[in-house]
Amino acid sequence: MRSPEAELATGHLVAEISRRSRRGGAVLLGAQAVRVVGQMATLVVLARLLPPSAFGLLAMVASVGLVLDLLKELGLSSATIQKNEITHAQVSTLFWINAVAGLSMAAGLALAAPLLASFYGQPELGPVTRWLALSFALSGLTVQHWALLRRQMRFTAIAGLETAADYAGFVAAIGLALAGEGYWALVIQRLVSPAMLLAGSWVVCRWRPAFPAPAQGVRELLRFGASVTGSGLATALARSFDQILIGWLWGPAVLGLYERTSRLLLLPVNTINAPVYAAGMPALSRLADQPERYRAMFRQIVQKLGLLTMPAFAVVAVLADWVVEILFGPAWRAAVPLAAAFSVSATFLPVLLTMGLLYLTQNRTGEMLRATLIDAGLCLLAIVSGLPWGAIGVATSLAIVGLFIRLPVAFWLATRRGPVSAADTWRAIAPPAVAALAAATAAWMTREFIAPEMTVQAVAAVVAAALLAVMVVLLAWPETRRELRSVAYRAAVFVRRRRSVLEP
Repeated sequence: MRSPEAELATGHLVAEISRRSRRGGAVLLGAQAVRVVGQMATLVVLARLLPPSAFGLLAMVASVGLVLDLLKELGLSSATIQKNEITHAQVSTLFWINAVAGLSMAAGLALAAPLLASFYGQPELGPVTRWLALSFALSGLTVQHWALLRRQMRFTAIAGLETAADYAGFVAAIGLALAGEGYWALVIQRLVSPAMLLAGSWVVCRWRPAFPAPAQGVRELLRFGASVTGSGLATALARSFDQILIGWLWGPAVLGLYERTSRLLLLPVNTINAPVYAAGMPALSRLADQPERYRAMFRQIVQKLGLLTMPAFAVVAVLADWVVEILFGPAWRAAVPLAAAFSVSATFLPVLLTMGLLYLTQNRTGEMLRATLIDAGLCLLAIVSGLPWGAIGVATSLAIVGLFIRLPVAFWLATRRGPVSAADTWRAIAPPAVAALAAATAAWMTREFIAPEMTVQAVAAVVAAALLAVMVVLLAWPETRRELRSVAYRAAVFVRRRRSVLEP
């Protein structure tokens, strides 16, 4: 059996960090694609089986749970991943801190259930909240094992566990919804997944905590985690504030429309950014003292992420009414303006979120906290500005403020120090941004002049036009043209090697 210290070592990863990052990113993105398919399918099925009010009810608890989840973690998983040298005693101490925090959050949320039900005027929230509180106790016991898997860059194990946990939750939710259990189907889904992750992470990661005892160097890790937690809390409050106000002012039905639509469009953002952080953070942390390699890797991360998300969401913004009707059905037609606004937000959010990698991997958590507070303030300003026009006004205001204010401010703040400059970041996203504009324009023109009615042929024509526009931009841009040639060359080499293996 391996020693506890062996589960913490990272020296063997540095020599081939780029290859591991590429492979890990590919594995995680592939797994995320499988997860997104399941998530989208479940979202569509449940939207047809359950009323919007059921989703709104869960969103009322989730908006509070998002904040408590960060308090439970305390930023200590990031501390474990980022620190080059860490001891078994230190990680054990962090484990027990996370475990106690998770149990405390669970108890606190259970006790607060009547207050939450009274605030929203929804008696059903009491028992729902108490059951959902269990998820914090479960996930508190998972934090450090999950962090060690990421620290060791064991991306295949991470991808497998996350996918299995998600699909177990999907099956449970759909089964209960078909059985007529209503919103309890959504409650069970939120309990099955963390239970699966807890069991799986303890099986795959063989590290076990020592008994609680003081450990040297923990104070530094706690300071790092406190800054990360402060940043996360500011982000969580900004992300929850809109749903809290909409639920309080207009009830679960309107909140259900808002929450489901935002989840439909922003779910891919979260599922794409998760593997980017999982692969990028340990890799960039190991390259923090090699500025050129660090800069090159970060630019690649940002550009590839932008190419993956910006054109796709730009096209969805143009086709918002088609997307809503195909996925949710005519009953959700009121969500079309929301879908268009959230699609605009989804074009820039993945790139904006990667700025956190610069702070975390360069140990600039104090700056990260200040930058996040500024960003949260801008979000709150956008929400309050849009509130007089209802849920649609809030979504539209968030999209406009995000694109024209939050994104430039985030770039400027994150690149004031360190090897990556603002110019590096703008150059990295230039090809994806131009490709997104070209794709949206091509999709709009095709729909307007060639295929105005939604049919299978019309959807295919619009998508083909958008893809053609993206390919033209990528081939016209020298940097992306070189990347395409490199990808084509690697693919050809792979095919030749496979043929040589298969030939007798």
